[in-house]
Order: sequence, then structure tokens, then C-alpha cells
Amino acid sequence: MKNKNALLIIDMQQEDGFVLEHFDNVVANTATLLDTARQLAIPVFYSRHINPADGIGLPPGEPRAADGGPASYRSGTRQVEIIAALAPQPGDAVIDKPRYSAFHQTDLDTQLKRSGVTTLIVGGVLTDVCVLTTVFDAFALGYRIRVITDACTTTTLAAHYSALLIMANWVYSLELLTCAELLRALEGKDFISCAPERPDLFAHQPHELAGTIERLQSRLQRQAQE
Repeated sequence: MKNKNALLIIDMQQEDGFVLEHFDNVVANTATLLDTARQLAIPVFYSRHINPADGIGLPPGEPRAADGGPASYRSGTRQVEIIAALAPQPGDAVIDKPRYSAFHQTDLDTQLKRSGVTTLIVGGVLTDVCVLTTVFDAFALGYRIRVITDACTTTTLAAHYSALLIMANWVYSLELLTCAELLRALEGKDFISCAPERPDLFAHQPHELAGTIERLQSRLQRQAQE
């Protein structure tokens, strides 16, 4: 089973243009995932979002600096490098991407299929942008996906949970689980996760968002008595 998994860490780069919720905790959990993957010989893939320094080929409306180049994730700068605490090791794969999804205009799918990978364990940033689009593309390409909810983050908790709820509603090959529960799963122990049981599982109106987040959290948390 373990040799069909791969760990995909999305855009954990030095770019500091965003203030991210609980980022230190996400880094710590990501480090745990990396250590475990390497101990179990699970292939590790990183993605890096890199915009060309000259600005050529940027999507319409992409924020630009005064010189016409990209305002963030500019090639040739330290900001595009993976943060030191999570630095790739020999044998890890680093996928450079020009758009949100790690599959867009990259050979990630080819590399995964060549390695026999059928399940992606996903963490990284931003939950509501690059993680979300990568997960939808992975689903379309036929992968099973495990999103580690406390190894992802974005600029607000509302956006983080909104993205998780969107994925839980429509990505039918998905499991959401915490880092601790993933470790239990990889050890062959009983574990808790949230997997879609039907379309629009977490349907809600705007005024119900807080309650829906609580409902999702209750599906992810191990009860104290356990």
C-alpha cells in the first residue's frame, strides 16, 4: 500500500507577501509528514510557483511590479525557494509550475504514474488557491487524495475552511484528515477521517458557515475519551 502513496507539498516557499493563519503549526506538521514519508520510502514531491521575471506569459490581471515583472514568486529570487525547515533532500522531486495547479503545464502526472502512485497525500499553501486547484486536477486525473487539514493554510480561517468544505462536497475520491490521524493510518491503526458520502455533503447557507465548520471539525477530531 505505502508504495502507491506519494506526498505532495504545495508551494511552501519563502514568498512572504501573505500573512497566513497558524503557519508555524502547518510547518511543524509538514515537517512530520516529510520525516514519516522518508522513513516509509514514500516518494516526496514539492511544487514551487514561479513567475518569469520578465513578466512574459503571466495570466491577464496578474499583479505586476513597477518594472512590469511579477509582484510575487519572481524567478531568480529567494522567495521562490522552499523554506529552510522543509528543504528538499536528495531523491525528492521539485516541480516548478507557472499557474495555481501543480499539474498545469508540468510533468507531475507523468512522474506520479511512472512511479505507480495512485494516492496523493497533500499539504501546503494556499488552501483556497493552489491546494484547491491541484486537488481538483488530481481528482480529474484519477487519483485518490488525502488532504491533511492541519498541514494546509491560507490568509484567513474562513477561506481555509471554505476550501476544505468545497473539496469535501465535490471531490469524491477525497479524504480529509489531520496529520496525527494520517500517521495512524500509515501505521495500520484505526484512524478518523472525513470522506464524501454524497454530493454537497456540507451544503450550507452563508449564515450557517460557522456551524458547518464545526460539523466538519467534529468529523476530524478524535474524542477525548478515546
